[in-house]
Amino acid sequence: MQKIILLLIVLTSSHVLFSQTENIPERITQKGFAKIDFLSIKMPPPEDIGSTFNEPNMGFTGIHYNLFLNESFYTGVGLYGSIAGIRGGFFTLGVNAGLKKYFSEKLYIDTGFHFGGGGGAGAADGGGAFILPHVNLGYQFKNFSLNGGWSYVNFFDGGRIKGHQLNIALEIPLDFEYASYKSAEDEMELQNFENTNWDVKPKRNSLMVHFNNLKVLSEANATTGEVLKGKTIKLAGFEFTSYLNDNWFTFLKVDGAYDGIRAGYMDVLLGGGYHLSMNKNRTNILAKLGFGGGGGGGVDTKGGFLFYPDLSIEQQLFKDIYVSVNKGYLLTPNKDFYTSTFGVGIKYYIERNGIKTDNTSFKKGKFKGFEVIVKQDMYLNAKRMETPTEHMHQISLQINLDLNKNLYVAAQTSFANFGNAGAYGEGLVGLGIKSNPLFNNSTSLFTQLIGGAAGGGNISTGQGLIIKPSLGVDYELSKTLNLRAAAGYVKAKGGDLSSPFINLGLKYNISFLKLQ
Repeated sequence: MQKIILLLIVLTSSHVLFSQTENIPERITQKGFAKIDFLSIKMPPPEDIGSTFNEPNMGFTGIHYNLFLNESFYTGVGLYGSIAGIRGGFFTLGVNAGLKKYFSEKLYIDTGFHFGGGGGAGAADGGGAFILPHVNLGYQFKNFSLNGGWSYVNFFDGGRIKGHQLNIALEIPLDFEYASYKSAEDEMELQNFENTNWDVKPKRNSLMVHFNNLKVLSEANATTGEVLKGKTIKLAGFEFTSYLNDNWFTFLKVDGAYDGIRAGYMDVLLGGGYHLSMNKNRTNILAKLGFGGGGGGGVDTKGGFLFYPDLSIEQQLFKDIYVSVNKGYLLTPNKDFYTSTFGVGIKYYIERNGIKTDNTSFKKGKFKGFEVIVKQDMYLNAKRMETPTEHMHQISLQINLDLNKNLYVAAQTSFANFGNAGAYGEGLVGLGIKSNPLFNNSTSLFTQLIGGAAGGGNISTGQGLIIKPSLGVDYELSKTLNLRAAAGYVKAKGGDLSSPFINLGLKYNISFLKLQ
């Protein structure tokens, strides 16, 4: 009789345990890696561009993130910018694809291809479209790898920048965990995740949308002859932070000018910092140091390399939302371009993909939808400041974070790749609304309104502020991929750009577990 009772207890316990875990979404690991590479590009000879000046090479550096599709093939996105030479403000965006094959425990060959668009700083970039294939030999260390080899660049849509060069790269494994997008907005008590593969320490990130003012302190004028000293360049952008532990973090910051100077200025900064909390974690002080590239809009940053020391103070508004005020400097190494910075932003903290934490305020876990979209836009008859009007095409990267099942926030960056506007770029943020799935859960409709900074490429955007409303449709191709199409209108404040547009792209959608 005792054996029967014991057996019933075991069976009942197993059933209860199974019923608690059967509805827990599967925790999937996606293999990937971050990459920083550098190449020195030989610029066109003077006779090719009607100049008498023999231009130095452009130091071109990129930041990439790639996903492994299997053990060897990978794909992803990358952003390049000038950090040496005379083309500060030259930026591009593109997509990567490649094959990494090990032929020993440590040695591997990496062959890949990058296609993108962009330009700027008066360079001979044509429409902006370019290719950048490479063949590299690499060595795997314990926590990172180094590789280098041959590469070729060609701005083929009417541009004059092309040639062979060596490249070097640093790669860091950067995997992430996720659940199916269909789990988005599912919410459960934390105890339901115990003894599952979600029962690990969470990772911390933050997202911030901000406005930043650059007060110009240096004597150098704009490349147009305009006096910049004393002027304030108004920027809008976003910042993504990833924490290494409770205090140390890394960040990526992207800003574009929308007022104060001619449209076209942009900077992209990568760096790290230290986070100090006080007042029961309601107040934070952050010290940051960043490096990167910037320029455009007539601002002469020489090769484009910038330093960014900064001090921020944050105050909690709600549980995960803080208001941030920052003060710092943004400058070139020799202070040819030297500014004092002051900004304000709204920051959203995320503790994700784990439940083991000392913070007893977390009671539940909720899966939040996250989307990455790569698309191709076409602006119909995009107005120019000087050259004849024609269609303008651009490659675009958009990131969406779901607020609930129907509302999301969006951040987008885009760069021209066809249509004789290679220096044109955008940095936009906004909100979107999407329908519940239709037609056997395969299709959804959406509308969004985004706006922000845009300029360059002779496109008439005034001082750089644009808005872009649109309507579109998503069609499911697989659990993580959707086909996405949209149409809308773009309007510049203070400029003549006022055009309908269409776009087509792919959307990668997943969800992550956020502590509540």
